[in-house]
Amino acid sequence: QVQLVESGGGLVQAGGSLRLSCAHSGRTFTNYVMGWFRQAPGKERAFVAGISRSGGGTRYSDSSKGRFTISRDNAKKTVTLQMNSLKPEDTAVYYCAAGNTNVVETTTRNWDYWGQGTQVTVSS
Repeated sequence: QVQLVESGGGLVQAGGSLRLSCAHSGRTFTNYVMGWFRQAPGKERAFVAGISRSGGGTRYSDSSKGRFTISRDNAKKTVTLQMNSLKPEDTAVYYCAAGNTNVVETTTRNWDYWGQGTQVTVSS
């Protein structure tokens, strides 16, 4: 069983930055692609960014490309989402996800584990 624990959410003004982290409890971290999704009130959970098992490949949504950076540390079993130039529309609960696969899915399908979520609020 894998547990994912997110940290780093909070309140920030528009234009500011936040760094989210996710700790993976399993022994085989490198078997998993990792991703970040977000869910705003009244909306479906949406893909934000994903990273391959080695860390050599990344994928971003159109809204996060150029502002957010996903990275992973396989030794520490963590994945990080650096968010810059934040906008009020980035306000959401952000979820870390792990998929026991070699493909970064941009839908919520085929992700095997989810964290509990961390709130990000961007004020205007």
